[in-house]
Amino acid sequence: MKIRSEIKILSWIIALLWLSAVSAVAQTKTDRQPYAAGKFYEADAGKLKNDLAYLFEKARGDLTGNILAVISPHAGYVYSGEVAATAFKQLDPEKTYEHIFLIGSSHTMFLNGASVYDRGNYITPLGTVKVDTELAYKLINDNKYISFVEQAHTHEHSLENQLPFLQYYLKKPFRIVPVIIGTDDPEILQSIAETLRPYLNDKNLFVISSDFSHYPRYRDAQKADSLTAKGILSNNPETFLKALKTNENKHYPGLVTSACGHSSILTLLYMTEDMHDISYVPLKYMNSGDVSFGDKNRVVGYFALALTQKADDPEDFLTNDDKEKLLQIARQTIELYLSKYKIPEIDENTLSDNLKVHSGAFVTLNKYGSLRGCIGRFIADESLYKVVQQMAIAAATQDYRFPTVEPKELKNIDIEISVLTPLKKINSIDEIQLGRDGIYIKKGNRSGTFLPQVAEETGWSLTEFLGHCARDKAGIGWDGWKDADIYTYRAIVFSEDESE
Repeated sequence: MKIRSEIKILSWIIALLWLSAVSAVAQTKTDRQPYAAGKFYEADAGKLKNDLAYLFEKARGDLTGNILAVISPHAGYVYSGEVAATAFKQLDPEKTYEHIFLIGSSHTMFLNGASVYDRGNYITPLGTVKVDTELAYKLINDNKYISFVEQAHTHEHSLENQLPFLQYYLKKPFRIVPVIIGTDDPEILQSIAETLRPYLNDKNLFVISSDFSHYPRYRDAQKADSLTAKGILSNNPETFLKALKTNENKHYPGLVTSACGHSSILTLLYMTEDMHDISYVPLKYMNSGDVSFGDKNRVVGYFALALTQKADDPEDFLTNDDKEKLLQIARQTIELYLSKYKIPEIDENTLSDNLKVHSGAFVTLNKYGSLRGCIGRFIADESLYKVVQQMAIAAATQDYRFPTVEPKELKNIDIEISVLTPLKKINSIDEIQLGRDGIYIKKGNRSGTFLPQVAEETGWSLTEFLGHCARDKAGIGWDGWKDADIYTYRAIVFSEDESE
């Protein structure tokens, strides 16, 4: 009996080892080879680069701010390439993305959900595009409607056609998560959207691949595509679905779909419908009838759109109560320090979370409208309220341009505080907006700064603003800014004079 038991155990072990081996084979890395090359775009790398250079030269990139997603067509480059290039030209080519999610709707097969490629990389004539296989595998495990179906990717062009644009235009390495959606079931799409929503942020980019109307006449395509775009711009899934239904009910001759990637677009809308700090922006529209050899009796529509997120407004950072509290802290600190050389202890439980974040700040003292002291710090490794305390003391006692403030002067001194955003290095002085941006100029071991309000108070031009900062603050000469590093920052400026 003992021998039989041991044989049984050994059989189980062999079976488990066999299953592990099968699983390992199933997980064997298999790079997805190009399918659309030579069909939708040039298979020769040199010719492809030339085509892309031409398309990006024709495209305009006007958007600024944080772009979370683009909707881009996936037809042959001779037809839709300029529209696609316009979508990608809105991006910052120097930005580093943690992930780029490529989402397209299957043209080849039905799936009860979506397929995410998790077995290897994508290959194009321009080289290998790395797939984040770990994240892809995680998505598969997180959602019962997400799986890996190799056939869904093998002959699908909607994702592949986007890759050469990204490879050509982006300067930093990136990884993709390729998602093919094979259903238009709203409940399933909502589930997929819920799984993807945590990744829709400024660290990542979503590329939604879709052409618009298929095969109506030229004028009918323009009408149908305009309504489809309006559905997207509404940021309302139901409005988008209603637009598709309206187009269908118009019975445009030849129209078989308003958007071949409507399920991918709908997934994005399910992700964004409750986001109030975003907006969809139309970028460029064309259809295949717009090219010289296009047939205007049977066209396909192409629309580029971007999903943008409102940039944080520094003014939203502090409430009026926060500002009054900081001014109170600054005055109490100066009064106690000048009289007893002590710094007041602040009960953090009485402070909002905003006053506990790490942030730079300047404290300015004005007496009868004239400067009496100003000192600040850009970078802080402690709470904002503590920085304000330290800078208040420094402005009153350490500004070498003025004698130490006397306690009897305090009743005639107005305190102004400037809470600073992080420094941002600029490539062109055209990025500086007088009155909005402060500047920090650094050359070697010399540096100097002007707060944003200096430009308004003096009425200086941009070159005067830079020249005075370079000469008077950094000590590198009037033209020293021209070969120095220049940074900008913004400030939330408030004073006791305003609060009275």
